[in-house]
Amino acid sequence: MASTDYSPTELMICIAARLMKEARTAFIGTGIPMLAAALAKKLYNPDLIAIFEASLEDLPRAVGEARTFYRAMVATGICDVMETAQRGLIEYGFLGGAQIDPYGNLNTTVIGPHEKPKVRLPGSGGANDVGSLCWRTIAIMKHEKKRFVERVDFITTPGYLDGPGARERAGLPAETGPYRVVTDLALLGYDEATKRMMLVATHPGVTVEKVLENTGFELIVPKRVAQNEPPSADELRVLRTEVDPERLYI
Repeated sequence: MASTDYSPTELMICIAARLMKEARTAFIGTGIPMLAAALAKKLYNPDLIAIFEASLEDLPRAVGEARTFYRAMVATGICDVMETAQRGLIEYGFLGGAQIDPYGNLNTTVIGPHEKPKVRLPGSGGANDVGSLCWRTIAIMKHEKKRFVERVDFITTPGYLDGPGARERAGLPAETGPYRVVTDLALLGYDEATKRMMLVATHPGVTVEKVLENTGFELIVPKRVAQNEPPSADELRVLRTEVDPERLYI
């Protein structure tokens, strides 16, 4: 049974968790991806191997505390993690960004010219490696025109670059690349032929027109657009009472 009492963040967490139902391995970042992975393990995919900075047993308050590797299979360094992705062993990678373009390129470096930016952002961290080496990447971000732009100010993390075949020409592994984008308005994917972003499903109460109004480039809209299911009562119960009972992130 679905609930009508949920926040946009809780909806995004639930949708991201559902995307991991069949995943074997996933590189998880802090925030929504972390909660989504925990929810997926508890409800849909107990065998999911989550590779990230925080424990699924008890959410940490900071990345430097002991709970970040409590009951982990392995506690290792970032080089080992990225080499695991390079060997093709990490299926999904979760990403965020200040800007995203039609081909799924992400910017977390600067807004404005690189030499004299209007805003300087945190930078790549491991995002370039994740976007370059994981088989499928899922971006999670707020859906606004200023974020969904025709051309990102800086490519921090490569998507499909400028179209079909571009990743391969750049030396990136074939058949890797962007898979889905989860926003507070919709679920998006990519057209197989053009590699451009397309609308997959809208959230409850959100129209196609509202999604288009908040997208700064021409979004592919198929003849049939699905609608995402709202969070179920079971999803919300587990999320609120087991995954993040102290509301550290939700």
